[in-house]
Amino acid sequence: MLLGDFLKEGISRLVSLYPVSEARDIVLSLCESRLGIERYTYATEPGYSLNQESFDTLSKDMDRLSAGEPLQYVLGYAWFLGRRFKVTPDVLIPRPETEILCDEAVKFGRDLINARLTQGASAPVWVLDLCTGSGCIAWTLFLEVPGTIVYGVDISEEALSVASGQDLFPKIDASCQGWPDRPSPVFLQADILSDPPIFPGGQFDLVVSNPPYVLESQKGDMRPNVLDHEPALALFVPDDDPLVFYRAVARWARELLSPEGVGIVEINDLLGSRTRDVFLDSGFRAAELINDYSGKNRFVKFSR
Repeated sequence: MLLGDFLKEGISRLVSLYPVSEARDIVLSLCESRLGIERYTYATEPGYSLNQESFDTLSKDMDRLSAGEPLQYVLGYAWFLGRRFKVTPDVLIPRPETEILCDEAVKFGRDLINARLTQGASAPVWVLDLCTGSGCIAWTLFLEVPGTIVYGVDISEEALSVASGQDLFPKIDASCQGWPDRPSPVFLQADILSDPPIFPGGQFDLVVSNPPYVLESQKGDMRPNVLDHEPALALFVPDDDPLVFYRAVARWARELLSPEGVGIVEINDLLGSRTRDVFLDSGFRAAELINDYSGKNRFVKFSR
């Protein structure tokens, strides 16, 4: 079969699930990944034909995609801030909005490291990622902020297996950042709705979290590819207690955040002010809302 014909057929199988432009992008991305070709090879090489092995592989992939399974799970990876992270149905697929959280956290971490170096100190920045999932936040902060010691916490053993087993691309040797003895992120199983365990460093300079925050009543607004395939444990909270995880983050941060530390959490934009008030009511001196790319309240940044 010609690649162009496969593309047309694949798009037709997905248009009931996605807008045409998105369906087209999914099939192009699938072919690019599986065949190792450019996205527009079908146009530049109109005679490009699929051999039987490639056709069989792509056909099986299309069966999964047409059943609503997200492309990232079919391929086994997702891109996040320029790195390829392993993902499985046991973890959420990283979203572009979460990159803003990482940008804010990276800036704080680098500024803190530089301030310490200016003062003649070389103390590492301790980072705690609650509800770590795939570990995309934890690994990003580890690689983007020289001198971080990173812990990731999740209740799911399966998610922790994904996070600890990340084989990132492009590869980066963190030992080249001037901290050769720095360990890789440590991932621990814990329920953040319970009391925090004792950590070796005692306190953390940066606490980050992208906890469950989608209301049960919002399920009707979600696409089947998310609702039927991504882990509900990492997505949903009850309508009658939607801020349960933010109270837990605040409790952990009260005990574990250093005096000069900062916390950043991703939130439900419908509950912006209420979520900010959780941290103010928990005794934090400052808490501010940060918008996402659409101008919606998407994060709360708090400090002592």
